[in-house]
Amino acid sequence: MFYYLFEYLDKYYQIPGAGAFKFITFRAGLAIILSLTISLVFGKKLIELLRKKQLAETIRQLGLEGEDVKKGTPTMGGLIIIGATLIPTLLFARLVNVYVVLMIITTIWLGLIGFVDDYIKIFRKNKEGLAGRFKIAGQIGIGLIVGLTLYFHKSVLVRETYSEKEATQEIINTSTQKTTLNGKTIYLKDVKSTTTTIPFFKSHEFDYSKILFFMSDEKAEKYTWLVYVLVVIFIITAVSNGANITDGIDGLAAGSSAIIGSTLALLAFLSGNLIFSDYLNIMYLPNQGELTIFLASFVGASIGFLWYNSFPAQVFMGDTGSLSIGGIIAVIAIILRKELLIPILCGIFLIENLSVILQVGYFKYTKRRFGEGKRILKMSPLHHHFQKSGIAEPKIVSRFWIVGIMLAILTILTFKIR
Repeated sequence: MFYYLFEYLDKYYQIPGAGAFKFITFRAGLAIILSLTISLVFGKKLIELLRKKQLAETIRQLGLEGEDVKKGTPTMGGLIIIGATLIPTLLFARLVNVYVVLMIITTIWLGLIGFVDDYIKIFRKNKEGLAGRFKIAGQIGIGLIVGLTLYFHKSVLVRETYSEKEATQEIINTSTQKTTLNGKTIYLKDVKSTTTTIPFFKSHEFDYSKILFFMSDEKAEKYTWLVYVLVVIFIITAVSNGANITDGIDGLAAGSSAIIGSTLALLAFLSGNLIFSDYLNIMYLPNQGELTIFLASFVGASIGFLWYNSFPAQVFMGDTGSLSIGGIIAVIAIILRKELLIPILCGIFLIENLSVILQVGYFKYTKRRFGEGKRILKMSPLHHHFQKSGIAEPKIVSRFWIVGIMLAILTILTFKIR
């Protein structure tokens, strides 16, 4: 909104400073400041309202230290993250950008699913919340929207670069732009593509059409959209559920999300810059630099939420927050064509997910095999295992954050370790 206002003022009235809104870094800086302000100032008022309405989730008795202290803590605090992310985005991002629109839809869509889940837990006193099949249906729904949009929308393109030696006459005639980079003439061409990034490989791009290697090129091209959409659905479902599981102790999900969001913001900025993308040998993605504004808002909102969610928490994010932040991270990674980096970047979410799968799977296997179920961990997810081992909650969270930072650094290094 402000982008268009100041563009108009700069064009017709030449107001000093109005031109600064053309720069993504400037708008991203304003976005993170505003999102922090919203989450800190209005977050306090929302918490007071939630407490007044007695919107507290029932704490399951897991036999963990500190459970009694958490009784009565309001939930649905994810509304703080959602509001503090969307408002700066609406004010500072270019709203005609297809990627920004997709992120707004994703945030609201998964936020609503989480809100319904929290509502059922609180008002209907149902600890299970929204039935799993409805959650999955909602995640599949947003997966379809994201996958089909990214595959078919005419603005979703990859910009390929060709040197003078590589450029054929056809490429020269159809190129989007001719420019000079590092003293060399290059030709740029925007194309539809289903390529993504593979970490640690020199030829680090993979096309989803190769999954259909058993088909002819013509048939593979025809059905690639189906493979792509299924992959998108799986990733969104897995990451949003991973974030949901990680949200088990104060500050863990919010802090981990801030680390992941900061890394994705850096990748968005680099991928949208021709010089940096060429230096790092990563795909140059036109028009997606605007995601930097959305991610700056998301990081600011997550950090601001930590002010109230750090131990001992004054508010829980609930499924309203955890499902939406997981979906945001998944969709951003897919848009940036870095979804295959998710196991590294979102390693905290992955290990939390795997700890539950392994615990349940091993228990069922041993019960069927030996008549008595056995457990790998003292309790799952993994953070509860450490709690049961006598480690203080703040120390567990701090150590998980340290691991998250290490994984974020490793994610960046994958562009040079090939």
